Amino acid sequence: MTGPTVLVTGASGNVGRSVVAGLLDRGMDVRTADHEPSRPAVDGVPGSVHLDLTDPATFAPALDGIDRVFLVRPPAIARVSGTINPFIDAAAAAGVGHVVFSSVAGAEDNRIVPHHRIETHLIASGLPWTMLRPGFFAQNLATAYRTDIVDHDRIYLPAGAGQVAFIDTRDLGELAAMVLTDPGPHAGRGYTLTGPGAVTFTEVAELLSGVLGRPIRYEPASILAYVRHLGRTGLPLPQRLVQTVLHTGLRRGDAAGVDPTLAQLLGRETRDIADYIADHRELFVPVEDRGPR
Repeated sequence: MTGPTVLVTGASGNVGRSVVAGLLDRGMDVRTADHEPSRPAVDGVPGSVHLDLTDPATFAPALDGIDRVFLVRPPAIARVSGTINPFIDAAAAAGVGHVVFSSVAGAEDNRIVPHHRIETHLIASGLPWTMLRPGFFAQNLATAYRTDIVDHDRIYLPAGAGQVAFIDTRDLGELAAMVLTDPGPHAGRGYTLTGPGAVTFTEVAELLSGVLGRPIRYEPASILAYVRHLGRTGLPLPQRLVQTVLHTGLRRGDAAGVDPTLAQLLGRETRDIADYIADHRELFVPVEDRGPR
């Protein structure tokens, strides 16, 4: 290896895969981390190192020879004091030169979300850092919202009439890779990142309806009904609470602001929610209606 090696956590997720792709495009040496060693390797990377953020014994081996880290909080981890924050300490002890943390918009001031505690700890660690603070991902349609869309032709959220400036993880991954390739200009910076325009979930449902050729509706949920809804999916209570807090914040306009930073840093127009839906139509088609592959 001739250059710095980057450890990408969450490499099998939407953001992580985009980061890996961006790093490989830039000729960087990449090591992916996974809590399941048997999981297939991420495209373009020969294999993953075992990293379980609930098991400190895996930290030092995963960080051996690592120069830079892309850090993402797994949704299953809500309590960070015994998991992600000790990993940050291990990264500092290992001499990591820069950490890019994929946080959330507003985390610097929102003490409720676990990302705030991670940011605070990272800043205090002495490690050089960059905070990427994206708003809501367009890819949420195919993860948190997909079952409702495919099985019930609806989007069911406690977001009221709030608008969201959806960001595409492909754009976020490209920016993260850019920062990890040349972190100097971005050290000690926190970037609020959004897509190019804000829409309501009613408008998202209309976009889906147009692309899919069947009616999709937005059904606003009450806070209690949404917590119960998430419980029926088997989601643990801490995750249910975090997801509910984030979505109810949309009623107050928490994700409605459009920030030009992402487009400015990338030097191009960014993708909007219509682009994502058009590019991923097949994900929202019931299995029985899909054509031959």
